[in-house]
Amino acid sequence: MIPHRRADDMSDAAVIVSRLSKDYYDSHGRCIHACSDLSFEAQYGEVFGLLGTNGAGKTTALRVISTVLRPSEGDVVVSGNSVVTDPDRVRRSIGFLSADTGVYGRLTAKEMISYFGRLHGMSEPQIESRMEDLIERLDMREFISRRCDRLSSGQKQRVSIARTIVHDPEVLVFDEPTSGLDILAAAQIVEFIGDSRRRGRCVVFSTHVMREAEKLCDRLVILHQGKACASGTLEELQAQTGQEDLEDIFLPVIGESPS
Repeated sequence: MIPHRRADDMSDAAVIVSRLSKDYYDSHGRCIHACSDLSFEAQYGEVFGLLGTNGAGKTTALRVISTVLRPSEGDVVVSGNSVVTDPDRVRRSIGFLSADTGVYGRLTAKEMISYFGRLHGMSEPQIESRMEDLIERLDMREFISRRCDRLSSGQKQRVSIARTIVHDPEVLVFDEPTSGLDILAAAQIVEFIGDSRRRGRCVVFSTHVMREAEKLCDRLVILHQGKACASGTLEELQAQTGQEDLEDIFLPVIGESPS
């Protein structure tokens, strides 16, 4: 497992995104700019939000941070390691949960988590100790021995989070983790993200749900068509725009007006 920093040793940025660009080419050979010249820093002990509509570039940015995609230009440094030159070290220091992360239906929740612990090189005693912590933190005692194909969507999401963080990473990357969940399940995920911040982890979190962003994010960047339109704390964005609610801030920033 990753050796963690002390609470008084969290001054360095956990994630540094420097002039990140990611391009794709469609079937006609046209270049699609998914992210363009994107820069921000996320600190230990905070939730940093990427806010935008579908197609704004949030998922692409998070996939580059998580080494799933390689940047076309620029770089991302996670816990002191570059996604370009040292992606293996980056992977060891992060936990990545995407919107379409699945579980293996034939495995029980416990087997699923144990399997990913072994993939991260953890010993059986380490896995057992960590398992108890995760069961308590994510309230999984009721279904930990149940097959994943018999779990509710909220329970599956908690198993997905558990397997994402079984190695106790310093940096958590969550791509719309409450998407498709009911109110109770979403509230449990929101509480977990807040708890991770209190434990000194860095959480990079994407959403298009304004209330979630208002509740969770210490700082955020608003993305539109792959570019950063504004960034800062909620208070700073309020001061910049003269608006109070994040929804009222968001629409003018991306060049839209309420219908």
